[in-house]
Amino acid sequence: MINILLCGNKKVFDGALTELISITNKTKETINCYILTMDLSRLKPEYVCITDEQIDFLNKVVRSKNSENKVTKIDVTDLYEEEFMKCKNESAYCTPYTLLRLLIDKIPNIPDKILYLDIDMMFNKDISELYNIDIEEYEYAAVREKYGKWFIRPDYINAGMLLINMKIVRKTKLFEKARDLIRRKKMLFADQDAVFRSTTKKKLLPSKFNEQSKFNKKDTVLCHFCKRLLWTPYPHTENFKQWNVEEVHKVLKCYAFDKDLEEYLNLKKEFESYIREEV
Repeated sequence: MINILLCGNKKVFDGALTELISITNKTKETINCYILTMDLSRLKPEYVCITDEQIDFLNKVVRSKNSENKVTKIDVTDLYEEEFMKCKNESAYCTPYTLLRLLIDKIPNIPDKILYLDIDMMFNKDISELYNIDIEEYEYAAVREKYGKWFIRPDYINAGMLLINMKIVRKTKLFEKARDLIRRKKMLFADQDAVFRSTTKKKLLPSKFNEQSKFNKKDTVLCHFCKRLLWTPYPHTENFKQWNVEEVHKVLKCYAFDKDLEEYLNLKKEFESYIREEV
């Protein structure tokens, strides 16, 4: 069984759907996916939990591939408020939902090995190639951050993918230390900085396990549709996600996930039709 952790609100549905399609289409392993969510509408009206209807649909999709696959929603609103309410990093560069992964040591029944994934990722190969990496002696495995490894430190990580060894994390108190940093110190990359600074021992992996720059490399296992800095025709950033299918084709020139994205578009129509009928 492969244990996966995603985080987000109602708006991450497209990311979760595309990502889970890409995973379940390429593996025979059973997928056990947790989605941490919360209601933080005190900050913004759109910061509400992923809905039960969305979770039910995701379960329908993943179980169509393997009847033992499962998606479980965990509402951590109270836990978040207890740990991070009005903290220095609540208005960080990303949404507060990026902080939720830092709570998993306080959630009962989280497996000893779990793969955290940002919502803007797609698998190009079998997820087991990543999940089965030996991290017995490490807190986690990660890939270097494409810009941070040059401008911050050579071993600075991208926390969009973390293969986590919870047995060691509980001993070293990695997430406890990270939460303390989040509360006390304003950081540019909040959750990512907190994890990096709190690390005791990590395993660095090749870029193919969190490819942040090129979208059509044949050896890529996991592709990350993160923000990119481009210099031509003038300095600017691009931040197209995998569910922005037209931009993925026209701007990113990426066609590696066409089969998965075609399935996503059909399933999205099915879900929207179902919601309209319910209303």
